[in-house]
Parts: sequence; C-alpha cells; structure tokens
Amino acid sequence: MKYQPDNPLIVQSDSTILLEVNNTKYQEARICISRFSELEKSPEHIHTYRITPLSLWNAASSGLDPNTIIDQLNAYSKYDVPQNVLRDILEFTGRYGKVRLTKADDSDVLLLHSTDPIFIEEISHNKSALPYIAGRKDDNHLEIKPEHRGMIKQVLIKMGFPVEDLAGYRQGTPHPIHLRAETSAGHPFNLRHYQEDSVACFYQAGSVRGGSGVIVLPCGAGKTIIGIAVMSQLQTQTLILCTNIVAVRQWMDEILDKTDIRPEDIGEYSGEKKEIKPITISTYQILTYRKDKQSDFAHFHLFNSQQWGLIIYDEVHLLPAPIFRITSSIQSTRRLGLTATLIREDGHESDVFSLIGPKKQDIPWKELEKEGWIATAFCHEIRVPLPDHLRMQHAMATSKTQYRIASENTAKISIVQKLLEKHKNDNVLIIGQFLTQLDEITEVIKAPLITGSTKNEERQRLYSEFKSGKIKILIVSKVANFSVDLPDANVAIQISGTFGSRQEEAQRLGRILRPKKTGEHAHFYSIITRETADQKYAAKRQLFLTEQGYSYEIIDSKSLE
Repeated sequence: MKYQPDNPLIVQSDSTILLEVNNTKYQEARICISRFSELEKSPEHIHTYRITPLSLWNAASSGLDPNTIIDQLNAYSKYDVPQNVLRDILEFTGRYGKVRLTKADDSDVLLLHSTDPIFIEEISHNKSALPYIAGRKDDNHLEIKPEHRGMIKQVLIKMGFPVEDLAGYRQGTPHPIHLRAETSAGHPFNLRHYQEDSVACFYQAGSVRGGSGVIVLPCGAGKTIIGIAVMSQLQTQTLILCTNIVAVRQWMDEILDKTDIRPEDIGEYSGEKKEIKPITISTYQILTYRKDKQSDFAHFHLFNSQQWGLIIYDEVHLLPAPIFRITSSIQSTRRLGLTATLIREDGHESDVFSLIGPKKQDIPWKELEKEGWIATAFCHEIRVPLPDHLRMQHAMATSKTQYRIASENTAKISIVQKLLEKHKNDNVLIIGQFLTQLDEITEVIKAPLITGSTKNEERQRLYSEFKSGKIKILIVSKVANFSVDLPDANVAIQISGTFGSRQEEAQRLGRILRPKKTGEHAHFYSIITRETADQKYAAKRQLFLTEQGYSYEIIDSKSLE
C-alpha cells in the first residue's frame, strides 16, 4: 500500500472522501473532487465529500471521463483508493450513455436503445417501466410512446440507468431576436467568455446532444444574459418561468436592454396580467395556482398555448412538483435550467437531471471571483449567547420551538446595530426568516421592510430607491432570496434562516456578489445563537459555500463590544 503523507485526501470504501483543510494542496484538491462528489460536512479541519451515482452522472454528462476521475483521486490521496470505489466510478460513470432515447426513422415513435441487451431485458421486466413501453423492436430496442418520454427517464434514473436523450426537439414557432452591440443606454455589450462557453455547451451546434440541460453559475455572474443569448441562438418563441413578479420584470428589462425585440412582443403572465406573446414570462406561483387540491391547475394551458421552441426555468432548483409533472409531458421542447446551485433540500436533484437535463456548465465561484466577474466576499459567523430569561423557556420547548427561540434571540438586534455602525457608508441588506423578528428590527433601526405581503409596486419603489442610493439599509424577508438585482448591495446581515437550507445560504450571499464599480469587497454576516439548534443548522447551511471555497470567520459577539 502506498503512503503519501503530503497529500490531503483519504478515500474510504463507503465512497466518502476526507479532505484535510490545513494542507498546502487543499484548494487544488477541493476544486478537482467537487466536480464529481458532493460535500456533506465541513468542520474546521476535515471536510467530508461523498461520491454518488448522480454526482458521477453529472460529471460524465459534462465530459469528465472515469479515468480522469480516478487519476485525480490517485494524485491527491494519501493511501491507495479502495478497489470497490474504483469499480463504482467505472461502472456508474460508464452507465451514462449506455441507454439512449432516439427517434425512429420517419416516425414519432421513440426508441430506447442500448448496446447491452441485458439492460434492455432488465428494463422490459421492471414493473415501474412497463406502463411506458409500447413494445419491443429487437434485443437492443424498446418502443416508447412520445408522451411518455419524460416518465420513462424518471423511472430509469431511479433504476440506475441515466438516459441520454438524443430524440431531438421541435423547432417551435420562429421569432427573430438578436443581441445588441450596445445596450439601450448606449453602453457596449458583449458576452463574457464563460457566458459564450455556457451557450455553446447548451446548444451543441444545434445537434440532438444539445437543447436540454442546466447551467450552474454564481449569483451575479449573468445567468439571465446566458438565457437571452440562447434565445438569440434559437430564434424561436420562448416561455420563461421565474420565482416572482420582480424577477419577471427584471427579465423583461434585460431582454429589452440587450436585444432588438419589440416591447409589444414580450408578455407578462402573472397574477396581475395574463398576456401571451412570442416571448412570455411567467411565475411558478401562478402556474401552480388552483382553487383547492381537487381542482385542475387553471393556468397549465400556457405550456401549450404557443408552439414554444424553448422553455427557460429560472432558479431551476426551486421547481415545484406540479411543474415537474407538466415538464415530463413536454420533453420535445428545448429546456434550459439556470441556477446558482443544484441543491434541493427535498432530494429531487435526479428529477432535474432527467426532466430538465444534465448539468452542462458549472464554474466554481472562486474562479469567477479571481477573474473579477463577481465581487470578492468575506463570510463571518457571529455567535451570540442566549439571554438568561430565555434559557429555561428554550430548555422546555419542542425542537421546532427551540429553533425559533434561538433564531429570534433578541440579543441579535444589538449586534445588527453594531454592524450598521461599522458599515454606515455601505449598502446593507438585513435578511431574516421570521416576520416578528423583522418587525422588531424595523422598529429599532427605522429602515424599510419588504415581506411577502408588501405590494409589488411598493417593492419596486423600495428596490429602486436602494439601487439609487436614496435608501442605504433595506430589511427583507425570504422573498428577496431569489432573482432580486441589487447591484450596489455590498453587505448582507442574516439574522435567521430556513433551518439548514444550503441553497438559501448561497442565494443570500448571492445578493451581494455583483462586482462593485469601486471594487470594494462584500461582507456576509450570519448572526447565530451559540450552543443551540441555530448553530447546528448554520453549520449545514454553510456547506455549499464551503464547497465553493468560502470560509467563515467565527466571531464572538463580545469582541464587538
């Protein structure tokens, strides 16, 4: 057995990887293994990653071959990589592309193809797959009805057979859209190099290997621009799905600013307007609306109201279950998912893989920070004690109530005030989960508050005044987690969050990552109550950002006195 003590990795037989943080090769090893494994734990000295079938399939779909994965593990491992892990890497990575969906000649019939007839035999006898199989053509092909294209992919990925979908896509109704050389304000406009690469990875020169997939880039890196560039590439009517009305209108503004499309060709389909135009932008909320659980989804007709040639799913990691279901039935339409992180707290990452498409591009956040495309950010965790008058109440409460007591710890308010004094010349977002806590802070510091009940006109006004510098401090609930463009925000203070949500932590840091005109750094503060569930969940929340290379400076609240 080899032993290379200077290396930072220990690969274990349960497919976990232990990574030493205090090692000179830590950063380079972390970047390598993050392409094919998932971070599970990140205490101070040893981080734990896990190799999973899905992490390997995403790696394979992005062009990473098993030999490269094995070579990288061998290069950084202290000990020999266990043989069972090597076999799993070869087997699971090799499974991607072993089962393919193609279209039969001059027919709408889909063929599920594998060069290995044993795979076909196993699939044809699986009870979950049987309802979607129309017949058997030969030892290497099964016939699949076109309307079952999504369902069969969902079933097969659960069986361990990730399908490479090469059945192609309908063109959709043509609609001209071209990128401007200058924005509407007269500023030069062109795609950044990684944006061009992302479009090329998705489009694949128009071949059947392109047309569906997910682009993963940090907040502030211009995912909207990539979506617009794909629209320009395809020249087709497009449906864009967003998280909220603010995002809908930001997409509209960006499209009008960066392309030659006419305003009358863009429609908003929301709770306020029901326009269907060649380019239609809607929200997940309106599409999943129904009167009660027994009623139909009243607005699903939007998916079939036009011959869409492209559907863009903004913040694709948030896709609600009903949108997954309708997406399963429209697999002949090109689909682009955009997100800062593919993490789903419900564990449905495999549904994103099978129904939207595999990961096409994933650029490390620190790489774009190094190039200056996103702001340099520093993360800080400030730990405050639980006041004596709350300790007994906390001790006697249920676990859920304990978390709320710790999250709403009133001692956090004085910390917020100290941070505001420190950053009195900065543009500060205060972000929290619990409305009573946000109301208390609003009362103390006299800053405006945006919550889910704030009317859209008022939200737009406050966001606009924050952008212009008229407002220097803005308090927001979780409604501002996603798709809110506040380019000059450079400080975020998180006072409470959604339990251990890793994607929420990433999105909240993302609110301050747009590069600043003056080049100043961004600061992300998370105020947590020490020795409580608040601290435990904070550790989980930080996992994704740790994987991206961020570290949290731990600060005792007493040091701020």
